[in-house]
Amino acid sequence: MSRNVVVLDYGFGNVRSAERALARAGAQVEITADFDRAMNADGLLVPGVGAFAACMAGLKGVRGDWIVGRRLSGGRPVMGICVGMQILFARGIEHGVETDGLDEWPGTVEPLRAPVVPHMGWNTVKAPEDSRQFAGLDPDARFYFVHSYAVRQWDLETHNPHLRPPQVAWATHGEPFVAAVENGALWATQFHPEKSGDAGAQLLTNWLDTL
Repeated sequence: MSRNVVVLDYGFGNVRSAERALARAGAQVEITADFDRAMNADGLLVPGVGAFAACMAGLKGVRGDWIVGRRLSGGRPVMGICVGMQILFARGIEHGVETDGLDEWPGTVEPLRAPVVPHMGWNTVKAPEDSRQFAGLDPDARFYFVHSYAVRQWDLETHNPHLRPPQVAWATHGEPFVAAVENGALWATQFHPEKSGDAGAQLLTNWLDTL
């Protein structure tokens, strides 16, 4: 059964490459900032490139903060990619300026501490063994990253035995950083699955299978 996915068009994302990758994975894809269409889609993809503060301003300009919050409060799937993942955290710090994020997860997006920045190219990811996000993927699968900022510490703890705890995957470039999160209806990747070949296609298929 084909699932309807909206790629949120708020001016800061590779919407066309995301659209093509999702369509290849079998989704019916629409690129739009329309509030009702984004709310009612089976899945919502939030891409993101550029600066944290600019992405947050663009998102709020189309009421994307409301859309994400209301979808998640109703258990409706949302996936963030690259800066679309970063803005899900509490705050971002760029050039000494702190900007509030969507605060779906505690944590701060900070400059990567590495000999070479940006982190640009292919890298492996260490995912939990029971991750649905990385199901069917080899541990040495490589994904494509382009970023200078990342979350270096995961601060959310879940003690409710009736809830599946968040599944956090890590990658290393100079230091470990959060590469992907699977948290109920909310999935996110720091890397670009739409640019990650067969491995990225499998991850997107895994997401579509949850819709």
